[in-house]
Amino acid sequence: MDRPERALVVTPHPDDAEGGCGGTIGRWVREGTRVAVVLCTNGDKGTEDREMSPERLAATRETEQADASRTLGVEEVIYLRNPDGGLEDTYEFRGQLVRALRSFKPDVVLCPDPHRRTFYLHRDHRICGMVTLDAVFPYARDHLHYPEHSREGLETHKVGDVLLWATEEPDTWIDVTETVDLKIESLTKHASQISSAREVDEWVKNDARAMGKMAEMEYAEAFRRIAIRR
Repeated sequence: MDRPERALVVTPHPDDAEGGCGGTIGRWVREGTRVAVVLCTNGDKGTEDREMSPERLAATRETEQADASRTLGVEEVIYLRNPDGGLEDTYEFRGQLVRALRSFKPDVVLCPDPHRRTFYLHRDHRICGMVTLDAVFPYARDHLHYPEHSREGLETHKVGDVLLWATEEPDTWIDVTETVDLKIESLTKHASQISSAREVDEWVKNDARAMGKMAEMEYAEAFRRIAIRR
């Protein structure tokens, strides 16, 4: 697909965006795309450390996300700070995403595929993907949804395409051969979540190589594309 001028990445937890589409983000930014990330939760549950508090973990992971996003050249990170494991399909959460869409006005939105049937089935990923799709269409488009936004000066917005990562039915591949190492670097910023940089390098390249094989590329990221605006 053509490179968008503006892309919004909606991610459930710190590190999911880098794992799901970090190579694409890095490539598009290098080519001139403006990218923002909406981080839906604070990641305050993702640890095996029995001495770690939710508050300290949330602060750590927010710093890690800022570093990872900076590595990829992301323009802005919007921190919603919902609790890890606490995403729900609510009017309030949907409104948070609609506000981000109307504010940043992306051509393309990237988020997890909510309809996976096998691993990885984290509830926050399902809710994030499902509510993002609803926020894109029709809520961000129609002015009678969240009319308070209009009173604040935010106009409605029509997204062109949605790319779903971690999909089992890919139909779109982005060549990340030139940015796979940048993706790995961004993931290593999430030090609280990785056991070793070597393992990250191995699984990222193995996965990107497998995705690339489907599309005759050395390294690729795969998505399911939903065309919203034709």
